[in-house]
Amino acid sequence: MTESTFTESPQNISFKGFTKDATIALVVQISSLFITYLLQVLLARWMGRIEYGIYEYVTAWTLFLALPAGLGLPRTTVRLIGEYKVKQDFGSLHGIVRGSWLLILLGSLTVSLIVIGIVLSINNYHEFVYAIPLLMGIWILPLQALVSLYKGVATALEEIALAYMPADIIYPILVLGAGFIIWRDHHSLNSLSLIILAGVILFAVTTVQLLLVRRKFNQEFTPTTPVYAYREWVELSLILLIQQSFFVILDQSDILMVGSLIGPEPAGIYNAAVKTAQWPGLALLTLNIVAAPRFATLYAKKDSSGLQKLVSEANIWIFIPTVLISVCLLLFTQPVLSIFGSDFITANWTLKVLVIGRLVDALCGSVGSLMVMTGHQNKSLPVFGWCALMNIVLNAIAIPYFGMVGAAIATSITMITWNIWLSVLVIKYVKVNPSIFSVLFKPENKSIVEVE
Repeated sequence: MTESTFTESPQNISFKGFTKDATIALVVQISSLFITYLLQVLLARWMGRIEYGIYEYVTAWTLFLALPAGLGLPRTTVRLIGEYKVKQDFGSLHGIVRGSWLLILLGSLTVSLIVIGIVLSINNYHEFVYAIPLLMGIWILPLQALVSLYKGVATALEEIALAYMPADIIYPILVLGAGFIIWRDHHSLNSLSLIILAGVILFAVTTVQLLLVRRKFNQEFTPTTPVYAYREWVELSLILLIQQSFFVILDQSDILMVGSLIGPEPAGIYNAAVKTAQWPGLALLTLNIVAAPRFATLYAKKDSSGLQKLVSEANIWIFIPTVLISVCLLLFTQPVLSIFGSDFITANWTLKVLVIGRLVDALCGSVGSLMVMTGHQNKSLPVFGWCALMNIVLNAIAIPYFGMVGAAIATSITMITWNIWLSVLVIKYVKVNPSIFSVLFKPENKSIVEVE
């Protein structure tokens, strides 16, 4: 890294290029969400409700299992790369980038083998409709885990396009194109062939991203002897792994439980509502991508006022698009769902409830990211744990009685609970006001107290 990067003031390090990066991230995320949404719509039409439901069920499981496979290292790299840059600890910087790759590869292969054994055992005693698709899809796990790692590394290097374009834009475009060719030639598309196809494409995309990120890293930092602090990394990553696992339970358990309790067809319809409900959270997701490494840098520099300024600026970016998108979805729920097909309109109230939960999530701000990037992950762990348990219990009670709407109610209640809880913790420990309301009702937005 050039000397000038480390001789700038803390505020310049964190705010330099923020607007540019936020704009790039917003364009990438809007493009990604649009392409992914288009992919879901076309797959639902090409595959039919049952095959589409099986495909989404397997995808949900692979995304869920990618968390333990990644050992919590993707977020650990974002946090520690920012810290090592501030301390100019280049040996540890090289070490975590190299060492985390090997740890994730070993972890993901181990999880894959365990899951294969479990699926075969279940299928041996009871015919399992998802067995073969799961056995084929589980090998996507190592690729998903590595994609998450190199997203983290590129994000920490403030290379937003490199972090998210390969997996979030190029990958779904290639899957869409390949799926269309199969559907055009055979007039049908089943879940098994699409899972295999997606795995091959993801392997190619992951390989290219790995090479590009490594080249960029080597250009930014002069090669030096790596320092492997495995014990420090594992202690931090295990906490983040547990936290992220709870978060994925919150994010994926409703889809998994709908598929398990009432079948693949409702799972496919419910998934359409879930994918649509992600739109209000687009701005929050985008700003978390850009702001997370800057949170870590500012907090490491003990720049409390700069941290509050960054949080407030991010909230302004989040507020307007979140409200506008939410209102549009609440007003035009049925026309939006009809894009998937006439049968998907049955998820009308499901989508409305999910949008309300996502709206509260976005307006509370980057509470989860703030707790992790400032080193308070241990204090936020009980929040995710209790809310994950709460979500499973509420879904188990509500789905048999109210179906998809019950799952949406359980998920939204849980989402609102953990956001409010984390907001209280951010104010208490990080000493900043995390939500949009601090901007609307407190224009000067000064930090509560200086970070000690």
